[in-house]
Amino acid sequence: MEGSASPLMLELGDSGFVSRETWDRFNIYADLVRKWQNRINLISPKTLPDLWDRHILDSLQLARLAPEPKTWVDMGSGAGFPGMVTAIHLAAKGEGWVHLVESNNKKAAFLRQAITLTGARASVHPLRIDAAKPEVLHPDAISARALASLPDLLGHCERFAIVNPKLEMWFHKGLDYQQEVRSARDQWRFDLVEHQSLLQDGSVILQISNLARHI
Repeated sequence: MEGSASPLMLELGDSGFVSRETWDRFNIYADLVRKWQNRINLISPKTLPDLWDRHILDSLQLARLAPEPKTWVDMGSGAGFPGMVTAIHLAAKGEGWVHLVESNNKKAAFLRQAITLTGARASVHPLRIDAAKPEVLHPDAISARALASLPDLLGHCERFAIVNPKLEMWFHKGLDYQQEVRSARDQWRFDLVEHQSLLQDGSVILQISNLARHI
């Protein structure tokens, strides 16, 4: 298992949270990211040597925080972080689904092949997030990573929250997340739980619910 020196990987494996079969699926996915990176810019090239901790395990924190199977919409999926990682983890459960929304056709093609080779529980929607129909996708939760500022993300989520008032939103954010939260509260009301990253000090996963625009 590549990257076995990572404390988080050891913890997830030893606890039984991630099975050997699922690690094998992640290895297939990691190899595919490297292969396609030579053709299209899936991730920042400088982060490729740290693919496991920087991208895969960072994304896997979301499945650890929200382990029960859900229907997800992953906004701006790109290379599939965190949406593909969530979908691969769901494959072992045989429940839940991830709608990967990615407007770039080349990245959408990559995601389709990743789904085929890993058996991930996901489908690809090659369109802009503002064209996705909440009534069709009807998610329980929305995820996004390195996509937009928090105020913009909440703007994208508003239509989904109107359809499903119990919608949960999960966003990976970096060191400047507190300023984004303050800016978002100028326009929105929401409940917030901050989950500290297990991989990078100061980074968080924001869990947001009960979203409503200030009247």
